[in-house]
Amino acid sequence: MADPMRIRAQMSGANATVRVLMSHEMETGQRKDGAGKLIPAWHINEVTAAHNGKPVLSAEWGTGVAKNPFLQFNLKGAKAGDKVSVTWKDNRGETRTDEATVV
Repeated sequence: MADPMRIRAQMSGANATVRVLMSHEMETGQRKDGAGKLIPAWHINEVTAAHNGKPVLSAEWGTGVAKNPFLQFNLKGAKAGDKVSVTWKDNRGETRTDEATVV
């Protein structure tokens, strides 16, 4: 299982700023190892976020996203104490979901 995401959700005026650091190798499938063999592709291809269980963000990613990707977005209508969850799924079928509380 992948390492937990680091999620921070902080109020900023009437909105919350959500920052997410995901731990993932993000291989493109074009890099070679020391023996000259291609390293198989392994990357996040779906990211979703929810605010108190209601979907607020959906994204499709590809091989062009860097290792350990960082995502930031603003969430309208959030209040301190609300829950924000982020889920990713990769091309190998692995998935990870983590949650944070808006402060």
